[in-house]
Amino acid sequence: MELRSVEELMDLLHACRGAWNTRGGDPVDLHDHALQTAALLRRSHPADKELQVAGLVHAIGRLLRPGDDAGHADHAAQAIRPLLGERVSRLVRLHAAAQRHPGAASPGRVTSARSEPVLPRQGRPTTHEEATTSERDPLADDAVTLRQADEAAWVAGLDAGVMEDWRTLLELVAARHARLGAVD
Repeated sequence: MELRSVEELMDLLHACRGAWNTRGGDPVDLHDHALQTAALLRRSHPADKELQVAGLVHAIGRLLRPGDDAGHADHAAQAIRPLLGERVSRLVRLHAAAQRHPGAASPGRVTSARSEPVLPRQGRPTTHEEATTSERDPLADDAVTLRQADEAAWVAGLDAGVMEDWRTLLELVAARHARLGAVD
């Protein structure tokens, strides 16, 4: 599936309401998780609108292909790329890999213990070579930032706003991608 409009994306994000994922604690639906992740990124990186949007959309792959934990990031990245562009797509794709090699190339970059139960379902750990290559990626630091926000955004009952508040930002990122795509 490829998303071609902000309206399609908003419909999918709203469909995350009631799609549950438990991560070693209280259940949090993907709708609230998306809002919490994006809000954390807005607070920590207010100028990086694409990173915030990546946080908002990073988990939609779980709706696109339920049960495919290992592929959820790839499914989401593929779906949003035509609408939101390469950087947002790559951040979404890389956030899962950032979990599979926490600390492999850089000590101190460890994701939370909350993620450990899902690691086996999300694919094998990366090799040292894969981790080193990933660390050289220009988006590696941003992917780790997204991963850290993802890890922190599983708080049941936390009010992180409403999805509609993100529509304008989604429209801005999509319009920017459309303009840049037209230039290429």
